[in-house]
Amino acid sequence: MALEKDKPSTDEHIFVIHEHFASHHHWDLRLQIRGVLKSWAIPKKPPRSRNLKRLAIQVEDHPLSYADFEGEIPEGSYGAGKVKIWDKGKLKILKLSNNKIEFELHGKKLSGKYVLIRTKYGDGKKSWLFFRTGY
Repeated sequence: MALEKDKPSTDEHIFVIHEHFASHHHWDLRLQIRGVLKSWAIPKKPPRSRNLKRLAIQVEDHPLSYADFEGEIPEGSYGAGKVKIWDKGKLKILKLSNNKIEFELHGKKLSGKYVLIRTKYGDGKKSWLFFRTGY
C-alpha cells in the first residue's frame, strides 16, 4: 500500500481514533489522506505524552464516511464487536513518504505533533511505530 512522496498539506483534514472491542481490544487510528481514511490498528492506548511508542499495524483503507461510525459490528463479520469514537479532530499532514508520516493532531484527547514510521518488524510492510514528537 504505497503512500508516495507528497508535499506538506496546506488543507486541514480529519482524523478519528476508534476504540474497538473486538476479539482483542485495540484502537484504530484513521488519517484522512488522499480522499480515504488510511488506517492502523494499535494494540495499546494511543500515546498522549512524548517518548511513548506504540506498535501500529496498517490495515485496509476505509471510506471517509466511516469517521462517524459508532456501533456494533455483528458476530461472524470481520472485526465483530463494539466500536466507539475515542477521539476525533483536525489533522494536518506535515510530511508524507512511503516510510514516514509526520502530522499534527488537534482533538479532544490527542493534540500535538505525531509520527508514524514504518519498521522492519514482521513482514516489513504493515508494521509502524506511532508516537508523539512535540508540543
